[in-house]
Amino acid sequence: MEAYTNFAQVYDVFMDNVPYAEWAAYIEEILKSRGIRDGLVLDLCCGTGSLTECLAEAGYDMIGIDRSLEMLEIAQEKKLSSGRDILYLLQDMREFELYGTVRAVVSVCDSVNYILQEEELEKVFRLVNNYLDPGGIFFFDFNTTYKYEKILGEQVIAEDREECSFIWNNFYHEEKKKNVCDLTLFVREEEDLYRKFQETHVQRGYTLGEIRRLLQRSGLEFCQAFDAYTGTLPRSCSERITVVAKEQGKGEGESGR
Repeated sequence: MEAYTNFAQVYDVFMDNVPYAEWAAYIEEILKSRGIRDGLVLDLCCGTGSLTECLAEAGYDMIGIDRSLEMLEIAQEKKLSSGRDILYLLQDMREFELYGTVRAVVSVCDSVNYILQEEELEKVFRLVNNYLDPGGIFFFDFNTTYKYEKILGEQVIAEDREECSFIWNNFYHEEKKKNVCDLTLFVREEEDLYRKFQETHVQRGYTLGEIRRLLQRSGLEFCQAFDAYTGTLPRSCSERITVVAKEQGKGEGESGR
């Protein structure tokens, strides 16, 4: 079943604990430390556009790509409300295309974990390298195998809100490094009427070593890694790791813009 279809309409409700403004400030600091203070930035797997809006507010010219039409429709609503000039494209991260290169690519909320095969993730990284300006920056985060094995695996997560509720059943397959989440949603439509939806989300856990190897094979240069958005080094018990990589392989004057 396609993920982020019915869930899209209540995604922001259940993600209200994600500090997008803080994450955007963190990313902005990293980009500025590497000389990227403005220009085109791609938000890969942008979802409902929360981070995209924050980076646009910071002065970047934003492009957002996502494969979920439902998520992009919500992002477009935010764009109309804010009046910011953001370009949204309905594309799969494994096959995305741009008209030219960008100064940076960002991808948050463990989007890369939805890529289940190493060769496909390497392909994503190759595309990122291709569409970055010479020396451009790729910032992304990912969930670790530790998180799926020790924190999420075989757990049931439930949350009840006034307008919607969800039950999230997690099943971790250690041999395949895959976490299957069966999501059941109850979305309020009338006073005492809730509609039930079901989705399945499958993610793969990666180690930092695996990520570094795939970055190298794709042509990107690994620069730094941190424990989530803390600025400290990753640990064996890190649940989320953020990575900074750099384009390499293009000479000056080869930018597509």
